[in-house]
Amino acid sequence: MTERTSLERPLRADAARNRAAIVAAAQRAFAESGLQVPFDEIARRAGVGEATVHRRFPDRASLIAAAFGDKMRAYADAAAEALAEPDPWRGFCGYVRRVCAMQSGDRGFADLLTLTFAPVNPATEELENRRDCAYNDWVTIVDKAKAAGRLRPDFHPHDMVVLLMANAGVVAATATTAPEAWQRHVEYLLQAFAADNPQPLPPPPAHDALFRAMQRTQGIIPAPPPSDDPPP
Repeated sequence: MTERTSLERPLRADAARNRAAIVAAAQRAFAESGLQVPFDEIARRAGVGEATVHRRFPDRASLIAAAFGDKMRAYADAAAEALAEPDPWRGFCGYVRRVCAMQSGDRGFADLLTLTFAPVNPATEELENRRDCAYNDWVTIVDKAKAAGRLRPDFHPHDMVVLLMANAGVVAATATTAPEAWQRHVEYLLQAFAADNPQPLPPPPAHDALFRAMQRTQGIIPAPPPSDDPPP
């Protein structure tokens, strides 16, 4: 029994190292290229065989959950902190800046915010719960900023999706030549969101139209934007 246990321990240690290497490789690959990076590329970066990746993570959803657990936690925390900010406009602007900053270094992150996992995967349950909590907080942040008279009344919570799509394009185009350009883009938008811009906006995209736009952008089946109903 003692001999068998001593022989098993290195295998468990190797498995843990392999898993950590795969997660780290997936984080880098997703950040650079989005969520559809092939498993063989992740295996190459991790220095393991593709079969090892599939053994540790039987589907893409479980690998995404492992790779983005910390970032989704930070995303939900950012929404909670913005909601707790005494100045509703400062909370609104701070949250937009923070999420766009998270997006600027990770092409997979914006995909994740609108991604749906089907069929239901227990590995992604925590990710989806955190995303839902963050969205509920975001709706309240928007409502508070409007009630304070600082956010234009025709701003829609789904406008954040369009903002992230636009910001993703700026980030991708300027990543190697002007990596801070997204910040100027976001500040332009925040000024446009202020209530002292009285010109009315065109109506927001229809729910289904925005859904289809995300599908084309990501090459993935995304989650439809959450309900407009206020959080409970």
